[in-house]
Amino acid sequence: MREGASVVIAARDAAMLDNVRAELAALAKAGQHVVARPCDVSKPDAVLDLVESSVEAFPALDILVNSAGIYGPKGAIEDTDWSAWVRAIEIDLFGAVLLSRAIVPHLKQRGYGKIIQLSGGGATTPMPRLSAYATAKAGVVRFSESLALELADHHVDVNCIAPGALNTRMLDEILEAGPDVVGAEFYQRSLKQKDSGGAGLAKGAALAVFLGSRDSDGITGRLLSAVWDPWQDLAAHKDELAKTDIYTLRRITAKERGKDWE
Repeated sequence: MREGASVVIAARDAAMLDNVRAELAALAKAGQHVVARPCDVSKPDAVLDLVESSVEAFPALDILVNSAGIYGPKGAIEDTDWSAWVRAIEIDLFGAVLLSRAIVPHLKQRGYGKIIQLSGGGATTPMPRLSAYATAKAGVVRFSESLALELADHHVDVNCIAPGALNTRMLDEILEAGPDVVGAEFYQRSLKQKDSGGAGLAKGAALAVFLGSRDSDGITGRLLSAVWDPWQDLAAHKDELAKTDIYTLRRITAKERGKDWE
């Protein structure tokens, strides 16, 4: 709201959603509006209804931020509940795909737009005992890279954000599960994160604002870390960035690690 946008927010919990709507509305300036729509992003019909109603409310809608996510089942793959594993994929991966798929025709018609996906460390780092989450997040990045190429001629940029370690309800779930379920190393890191406060929300939010702005036009198909990458200066390197695989998922070859195996 502080950047001047009108917004539609969506979540499954209608009561919590209404509370957030009220908080945002209190920040709104003249001409800004906040709309709240309950939605399960894993349900195709619900997603279509959300996008259609959002476009009706804001015909100039040009930014989508996909941030819905859960850890899903925790523990060794053979011990996890399969339906819960699939459910995590439905929310974390299918939700991002469904919302993007639903809004793409509108953005193509406008000839401009921004799609911003929240991916996180699960996209680039193996996460034993949280395999559904890691699998989904890696899938979100590869989907976004693919979609970015599909939409390049329509001037729609698609990027992913790694916001850093955030102290949310998901962290509480890890601490509640305990080291025997999530692994001693990850549990200890989570304890330290809880004590330190984590990365905080501000950096990730600032990166989302940048990727939703005209300043980032042409930056697409990238996974950017809000904490570690110099994204504030990327606008000055757009042409150079477009010619490289920097900030993308890729395979490391033996030669790149000094091994003559080929």
